[in-house]
Formats: sequence, structure tokens, C-alpha cells
Amino acid sequence: MPPKRLDLREFFAATRLVIVAGKGGVGKTTVTAVLARAAAQTGLRVVVVELDGKPALGRLVDDLPVIRLTAADALADYLETHGLKRVAKRLATSGVIEVVSTASPGIDDIVVLGKLKQLERSDDWDLVVVDGPAAGHAITFLLSARSLLDTVRSGPVHTQATDVLEMLADPARCQVVLVALPETTPVNELIETAYALEERVGVQLGPVVINGVDEGDPLSPGPNTPEPLVAAAAFRNARRALHRREIERLGNDLAFAQIHLPHVPTADLDADDIRFLANLLLTDQLLEPTT
Repeated sequence: MPPKRLDLREFFAATRLVIVAGKGGVGKTTVTAVLARAAAQTGLRVVVVELDGKPALGRLVDDLPVIRLTAADALADYLETHGLKRVAKRLATSGVIEVVSTASPGIDDIVVLGKLKQLERSDDWDLVVVDGPAAGHAITFLLSARSLLDTVRSGPVHTQATDVLEMLADPARCQVVLVALPETTPVNELIETAYALEERVGVQLGPVVINGVDEGDPLSPGPNTPEPLVAAAAFRNARRALHRREIERLGNDLAFAQIHLPHVPTADLDADDIRFLANLLLTDQLLEPTT
């Protein structure tokens, strides 16, 4: 059976919250920007949320709205919405919010997830795209609601955790996109994270993104090609072969649609590069491995 094709527009229309996660260095922020830009170009009202305090995201998405969300801000907002505005201001200025987060593991993650739930439920946006935590923290981040339900049996925190779990379990409301480079270690880490998220969190995984793919026909230097160029061609051919092997291995281990973003030969991506990649995604189709 030939591989099926999946239109990226279908994915954007199928959920309201996309959390992008991946190990440091795989281009998670770039992928967040590309997905947000591509979704916006389909006519959706998109808001981008960044959790790691990276100012580069706003520069990459250019004219799209960006919300910078921290645990302290989310907790203060939570207290204010529960009639404790004066208390929230006092806690924020005294630094007690950080103490509360340290003393109650998971509370900082649950208030952030609660804020994401609030954005997902809002009529202001069709799609919320989140530059999520690194892959290792992504598991504990998404597990925080289940962990708090085991320790807090009633009250507003219990209600918040229950609501967040309902959102995470519903693919029409939330999906997670994992990012990796087409190299052995990042692919191994993506596979491990995918299994952990499915088994322990129960969240729906969307297509996986392979970033920085070097594709093309083998380079064949002529007989009079200078030795440095011959060596460069050999290196490029070896890298392309590695990328093909790792992409194939990932497809064999995880039967998810794949998004391939090509390597862009620049040290510092800008908003125009993001537009180029977003246009590429919208004109190409996503390859879904045959089952």
C-alpha cells in the first residue's frame, strides 16, 4: 500500500491547542514559529505562547500576537480571577509565588496549563501554538495535573487539575508535536518521549517534526574537482545518508505523520525564513507512514 498523504490544514483544523516540545538544540522555537505562521496563512486566528522566556520567538513570528507566560504570572492571574487580587500583588512583590511553587511540586505547571486551557476555551483564537518546555520537562509538565489529583482531593486546585486532564485527553482540544533533528540521539529521545507521553499522560500526539533535513541527490565531483570540494561532497553525502536512515527508522518505530523542515543555510533565522518554511509546508503534503 502506498503511503497516504495528510493535508497540514486538516491538522490545524482538528485541534485548538498545539504544544511543541523537543530537546534543547533541535529547533523547537523555530518549529513553533513555522507552525504558527502556516496556520495563520490558512486564515486561522492564531496566538503564540512562549514559556521559556525566549525573545527570539516574537521576532520570528513578526506580526502574530505572542503571549509570554511564566508560572508566577499564571499563579497571580489565577488568584486574581478567584477574588484575591490584593493577595496576588503582595505575593508577586514579595517573591512568595516562587516559594509556593517550590513547596508544592507541580503547582507551577498546573497554573500554566490552566492558563493554556483558558486560552484554548477563549473565542478570541482558533488555534493556540505553544513553544513548550524541553522534552524532559514536557513529561513532568503534562503529568502535573494527574500527579496533583493524586495528592489534592478537593478544592480549586483539584478542579483545575481535573479540567486540565480533560483538555489533555481530548485531541480536538489539545495535541503535542514533538521535534527532533534527523540524527541518532535526537531521534532516540523523540521516540522515548513519545512513548512516555502516550503511556503516562494519555495526550494525543500530532505529526512529528524532523528539523534541519538535508535532502538531495548524491553529489558526484568531477575528475578535476579540487580535493577540499571532494571532501566537502563526501561529508554532505554522508550526512544526507544519515538523515535518510534516521527518518526511516523513526517512521518504522512511530507510525505518525512526519513534517520535514529543510536545513536553512543561515546562522540566524528571521521572519522571512519562517514565511519561506511555512509556505513550503502548505504546498507540500505530510507523509504518513503506511500501517
